[in-house]
Amino acid sequence: MKLADLAYRLGATLEGDPDLTINGVAAIDAASPGDLTFVANPKYAALARTTHASAVLVEPSFPKITAATLRIDNPYLAFARSIELFYQPPAYPPGIHPTAVVAPTAKIGANAHIGAYVVVGDHVVIGDNAVILPHVVLYPHVRAGNNLFAHAHAVVREHCRLGDNVVLQNGAIIGADGFGFAKQSDGTWYKILQSGPAVLEDAVEVQALACIDRASIGETRIHAGAKIDNLVQVGHGSSVGKDTLLCAQVGLAGSTTVGRNVILAGQVGVAGHCTIGDGALATAQSGIPNDVEPGKVVSGYPAIDNRQWLRSVALINRLPELLRGLKSQSKQ
Repeated sequence: MKLADLAYRLGATLEGDPDLTINGVAAIDAASPGDLTFVANPKYAALARTTHASAVLVEPSFPKITAATLRIDNPYLAFARSIELFYQPPAYPPGIHPTAVVAPTAKIGANAHIGAYVVVGDHVVIGDNAVILPHVVLYPHVRAGNNLFAHAHAVVREHCRLGDNVVLQNGAIIGADGFGFAKQSDGTWYKILQSGPAVLEDAVEVQALACIDRASIGETRIHAGAKIDNLVQVGHGSSVGKDTLLCAQVGLAGSTTVGRNVILAGQVGVAGHCTIGDGALATAQSGIPNDVEPGKVVSGYPAIDNRQWLRSVALINRLPELLRGLKSQSKQ
């Protein structure tokens, strides 16, 4: 693809040879001639001067460099769109594989691709243009909207509901039993029936081996546009707000409420019945035992204001020095 054509498709301002041929995309430190790369993080800015890429996506104010530049307000988003121009994913033509088991009471929309060994239970309803890859299991009474894309080994349990444009990556489990047990007088545990469905609204993506538990009563709900990363656990009866990101290995205990546009970075844990306000951010490995105000940035365990946590960590690193000073003073 000519660089001028690429700039036009992305809506970027081109500085450089419009006839350069771009053959693919690559990271800035691994790019070769013919590749397009990008700079969105300031720590990689210096690499833009030494990269072998033919062209670099940058912000409008980025300094001039030797390589051709495509200047655009959001280089990272533009790079994401560029990948789609060069990578062609597998095509899944409509049809039902002969090894798939589809209940006669199931209703499947137009243009569906049903792969090998898929199981579609009784009274399942699936919208148009679904792609359901091998070994996916949809339990009875599941309802899914248009454009469902379920990768191999995803499972959706009974009565769960999925909106339009939902993506389930490999091994995602929607609606497994919540962890609910009542202690009996003899000390044994009585399993609490998990009767409430998990509900995924439009444009939700649940990535590999993540679990969205069903509720004992009520529902577990993931609101529109939320993205759930690998190995995330969403406990029963929780609610995850619109366009929120739960990054790898996040764990929400039961009945957690997470607001809109929240980011919980990797391995954040949230105690049950807590509320995380809209726009809050928790840095990696934070432990959240209490509510978090909207817009707050928290870190550490127990999670506190990020700036206070940074000061505390800096002080911890100085403890040996401070201890030596105290010992020296005590000898005087």
